[in-house]
Formats: sequence, C-alpha cells, structure tokens
Amino acid sequence: MRDIPRWPRLLGLAGLLPQFACLAAALFGPEEWKNTAAGIAAIYAGLVFTFLGGAWWGIASGAPAAERRSGLAWLWIAAVLPSLIAFGCLGAWAGGMLPLEPVLIMLGAGFWIALGVDSRIGALGPRWWMRLRAPLSIALGGATMLIAMV
Repeated sequence: MRDIPRWPRLLGLAGLLPQFACLAAALFGPEEWKNTAAGIAAIYAGLVFTFLGGAWWGIASGAPAAERRSGLAWLWIAAVLPSLIAFGCLGAWAGGMLPLEPVLIMLGAGFWIALGVDSRIGALGPRWWMRLRAPLSIALGGATMLIAMV
C-alpha cells in the first residue's frame, strides 16, 4: 500500500477502526455489549457501503464526456445500489423483519462483491484504486461478517 498516496491510504485504514472496535467489543467485551456492538457495526457497514457507491458516482461523474454519455450506464447503476442495499438491509432489521446476523452477512458480503465493480472501473479511477480498495473491502467485509458469527 506504500505506493498509494498518503491521505487516501491513512484515511482508508482509519475507516477500518470503528468496525474493528465493534468486533473487539463483541469478542472481548461483556455479554451485554454484543448486541450493541453488532447494531453499531451494521449501521457503520451501511454507511461505508453507501460511501463506496458515492465514490463510484464521483468516478463516473469525472469520466470524459463521451464515456459518460455512452458507456457508463453500468457504473451509474452500480453507484446507487449500495445505498439501496444498505437501506433495505437496515430497514428490514429496524422494522423487525430481519435479525441482525443476516444483515451483517449481507453487508459484509456486499463489500467483497463490490470489488467486481472496483475492478471494472479500470482507467477511470486512480491507478492505485484497486491496491487501496481490495484490502479495505476484504478487511471491512470480513470484520462485518465475523461480528455476525460472534
């Protein structure tokens, strides 16, 4: 990750801290912390997943005009999906229609699936995009799913 610019690298890694704190609280904290930590983890995963969609939207918006008009429908659509998925998952949990564990699994898996979109961005994004996105998505997705299993 050393060839990634300093601020994206440091802030991206800092973005992992809340989820790892929730994982630590669920693993090592008192029993009464587990549900709270899992709930906070689900909300945080939803926020970051939505943020990722916003990053894709920004990349699509910054693409050359010809590409924005013709070949980026897939990226515009992909950019909206994380927010809709997070809203559906968290809304179903908040409404009592889904327990927390499947919500955490779906959101965690979403980060791993999102790597497919990240890899398709190619030359539209920064040259270091995948070197940043892959470890962050793998770590955040894994931590989110681990919290579901605690």
